[in-house]
Amino acid sequence: MKKKNIFLLLCICLIALASVFMMLADRIQGDHGLVEIIDGQIALGEDHIAYKLYKPVSASAEEKAPAVLLLHGYQNDHETCAAYAIELARRGAVVLCPDEYGHGYTSSGLLKRGYVDHVVKVNYGNDSVEDGTFKQISGSKRYRVLMNFSNLSFFNDHYSKDDHGNAILDSSCGGSLAYDFLAGLDYVDNTRMAVSGHSMGTWSSWTVAANHANMPIAPKAIVLQCGELFTDSVYDSKNISFNNVLLLQAKYDEFSYFRDYQRVVDDKLLKSDLRTSFLKTDAENAKWNTTYGNFSDGTARRMELLNTNHRLTTHHEHGLAVALEWFDKAIDLPVDIPYDNIVANKKETLVLGAMLTILTSLFPLMAYLLEIPFFADVRQPLPSEDTMLDKKGLRKGALITVLLSGATFPFMTQLGHALLPLPESVFRMTVGNGFLGWYLLLIIVMLVTSFITRNKNKKKGIENEKFQFGVFLKSLLLACVMIAYVYVIDLVYCMVFDLDLRYIWPFFKPFNMMRFLQFLVYIPFFALFYYLNNSKIMRDLRTKSLYRKGLVGFIGNWFVNFLLMAGGVMIIVLIEYIPFFAGIGPGADLLFGSTFGGPFMSILILFVPQVLFFSILCTYAYRMTGRAYTGAMLAAMLACWIVTGGSSFL
Repeated sequence: MKKKNIFLLLCICLIALASVFMMLADRIQGDHGLVEIIDGQIALGEDHIAYKLYKPVSASAEEKAPAVLLLHGYQNDHETCAAYAIELARRGAVVLCPDEYGHGYTSSGLLKRGYVDHVVKVNYGNDSVEDGTFKQISGSKRYRVLMNFSNLSFFNDHYSKDDHGNAILDSSCGGSLAYDFLAGLDYVDNTRMAVSGHSMGTWSSWTVAANHANMPIAPKAIVLQCGELFTDSVYDSKNISFNNVLLLQAKYDEFSYFRDYQRVVDDKLLKSDLRTSFLKTDAENAKWNTTYGNFSDGTARRMELLNTNHRLTTHHEHGLAVALEWFDKAIDLPVDIPYDNIVANKKETLVLGAMLTILTSLFPLMAYLLEIPFFADVRQPLPSEDTMLDKKGLRKGALITVLLSGATFPFMTQLGHALLPLPESVFRMTVGNGFLGWYLLLIIVMLVTSFITRNKNKKKGIENEKFQFGVFLKSLLLACVMIAYVYVIDLVYCMVFDLDLRYIWPFFKPFNMMRFLQFLVYIPFFALFYYLNNSKIMRDLRTKSLYRKGLVGFIGNWFVNFLLMAGGVMIIVLIEYIPFFAGIGPGADLLFGSTFGGPFMSILILFVPQVLFFSILCTYAYRMTGRAYTGAMLAAMLACWIVTGGSSFL
């Protein structure tokens, strides 16, 4: 058999394996045929809210089932709620998971939530103008929206409105409309409903409960997966009450407002006035993992301490078991399955396996395509060893690369996220703008250093590598073919199994038209960054392992490349979590202030594995083609897909 055909056969085998993983994952999410999965849209004027509904086949107009609304967090979508949805549905509850404003396939952006020209720097109700914790702000609409996530539309006008006619319009982010939709289904017992959310979804959950307070369909339970508390003084507590509230507290929550702006989660937090008021007990009797009050009158309260971080709370099995028991006591789940009988994470593992398998198939696919005569020109000889920097130059260049990327990450991502003056109607991706801000600075630095390096080489009589436009175009086409291959497979999986290639959080989510157009807006910047970055690492900072054949040479070459690509953010990971796990507090908060903690610190748990894969892919592509073009364009398109397919938008 020809070598080319072997590569093709390997690709087909990997696709088949991934498809088996997805089929098994689909069986789990549908409880082996006992739960029907339905996708749909809820009309919202000219816009719509997209959703995924889990309906037990036992639920009918004659045998109505209890129901739960699940609300995801910032930078996520409905599929992040899958663990709760799967476990509740297999226990007989109807579960609705909408995409909130600015997320997933919902067409309304975060601006629909609203904003005001002030911000509160502590828990609401503990603020004041005098001590500077109630502050006036200005700036872009994006900045004001992001600074007002804690501000809720049912709060009194002092918080939810400003003097310029702005207001928090709907802090449920479409959740209230989704709740009404769920309550109106003829197979739902709308007197036995509950709501749960994670992170941003907890503020949405508070709002849904407030908007339906004292109504027959009021939620009988509220489960907050990393939630913020506030005092009774900030809303109309005479007419708004909350039934049976469970707060799942992550011990290592990177977001300061979910630990009441304290550095660590400990008994001091538990015994604060805000927390004891929530539990309706005194500091002496306040305990973690203890239920206070009664379910019958809606006064049940509990704070469960989970040994995890913010993002992993959604799939923490102990937290999920506690939540299932809470739901059962409040709305009486029809199917009796032990609370600790959790299968949802098997689905996540299978989908992860499918994603990794399809990504792995890119390697034989590239080898196959390079055997086609049309792409033969993509293969170029490696640069001569004589053009390598000496050891001193390599060490210096590597150190500068690592330190620069790490030192700029916390500041430039946060600046781009909220304050970079980008046209908001064009650059709509919020977290995408954070990475764009970081990349833009590094692009400028790399352009300057590349110019300096080329001049030095010229003076030394070393020939600089010329940009080969024809080779680049074919390399770009090769990368496009490979990305199209992954995209088509992903799209088929969505159509057949209602699952995309991800692990809990959105990675490779198929585009709608708006997100595809955003991909086209951001890809030039991502492409330039990854080309310059890969050119520097693969060409200027290459080591002798590049020229060694076989697996040993590849591993040595890859390891250096990974350290250069991810070393800076790995340093930030250590700075963030070593003091946090030591009980001192998150490093970003301690060194830079809480403004630089939160989203871009917690996102490192997703970003580092991405860079790990990109480093393997780019190393392989460079060794195969002798140029940075193919690997850089592949990494750029994959990274841009992840950002524009999954990022929240205005």
